[in-house]
Amino acid sequence: MKRILPYLLVTLLAAAIILLYITGKAARKRNFDDRVTLKRQDKIPYATYVAFQQLPYQFPDARIQVTRKEPGYWDSVSVYDDRQAFICITDRFGADESEMKKLIDFARYGNDVFISARYISSKADEFLRCGSNAPEYYRQYPGDEEDGKVRLTLNTPPFSDTVHYQYPGKTFSSYFTQVDERSTQVLGFDESGRPDFIRLQTGKGNFYVHLEPLAFSNYFLLHEKNIGYYEKVFSLISPDVKSIIWDEYYLNKKMSYDQSQQQKGWMTVLMNMKNAEGEKPFRAAFWLLILLLIVYVLMEMRRRQRYIPVVRKPRNDSLDFVKTIGRLYYDRSDHKNLCRKMSAYFLEFVRSNYKLPTGILNDDFIRLLHFKSGVEEKEIAEIVSFIRQLDEGDTIHERQLAFFHNRLESFYKKA
Repeated sequence: MKRILPYLLVTLLAAAIILLYITGKAARKRNFDDRVTLKRQDKIPYATYVAFQQLPYQFPDARIQVTRKEPGYWDSVSVYDDRQAFICITDRFGADESEMKKLIDFARYGNDVFISARYISSKADEFLRCGSNAPEYYRQYPGDEEDGKVRLTLNTPPFSDTVHYQYPGKTFSSYFTQVDERSTQVLGFDESGRPDFIRLQTGKGNFYVHLEPLAFSNYFLLHEKNIGYYEKVFSLISPDVKSIIWDEYYLNKKMSYDQSQQQKGWMTVLMNMKNAEGEKPFRAAFWLLILLLIVYVLMEMRRRQRYIPVVRKPRNDSLDFVKTIGRLYYDRSDHKNLCRKMSAYFLEFVRSNYKLPTGILNDDFIRLLHFKSGVEEKEIAEIVSFIRQLDEGDTIHERQLAFFHNRLESFYKKA
């Protein structure tokens, strides 16, 4: 026995070391799951498993059904029946005008609508005659620095006593910036005393809007006696309801929104970034920069543009040469030589344009030229007759030169 005891002690010590190592490693791997899903199936801290499971105890006579369809299209539910309740716990309540009208009509027939969301759409604000502030991020352990816990308070009345409910978890710190006091009853406040829970009456029913959905999370409800917050809030819904609609349509709609936001580029995110006043300073600065760049480019173009010289129309030097030669012959009174030059130009014109031989200027030539040019035979005959007389006459007078020139000009115009 003494021989076995040392080996037994060594074995137990080794087993203890291995066990401590394994348990320590497992403890290190246990991390707090701080994802915010608000899903009824999830048992993580920021889901709504407890809130959904408590419904049969809070409303024992009600039939509970889950829907993922938009308001007005629920299965086996008529919006015209009474004693029904619509419960929606989501991050974003992105209802449009049509959906808000259907929910309000649903409440008017004697039903209750309960919305708990960090963000409600601008169209919902418009219908509810209120204004809300919804940060895009959550805060961890806000409130008093001594205990660092989220505090929520229910108002009296309608509740019997004022109790602060708190937990060391997350909060979005959403609140109502304004409410219509004539038609709205404030039911709850956040840790800063700002309203975050209101009720509006419409027809025979009620419309409840709550801006801290994490108050219905597993973490909050299971912390200390916070289940009392859940029981008091849902005690506002008529206890004799026969049907409860647990909505997941807006929860899925919120997820679609998040996916579309993730697909946006960094430029789109920067352009839509807002400051505390709801303005978009980056967008304004960006467009101002573009405008200044355009103005700078235009000013530089105007300042450094080169002088563009005037391009004159090309001159017909050959025509000037002909006119100069014509004036030379005319000034020297060499009318006969000038007439020969004019007749030679005329015959060249006929050969090049009408393809007629000009060796023999007879009646056939006159008839063919009349047929091709359209000029009267009489005018062509006068020109041909004058050309024949050039070789016979000794001198040509100025009047004969003018006559020949006029006949040629008339021919060129009519040809």
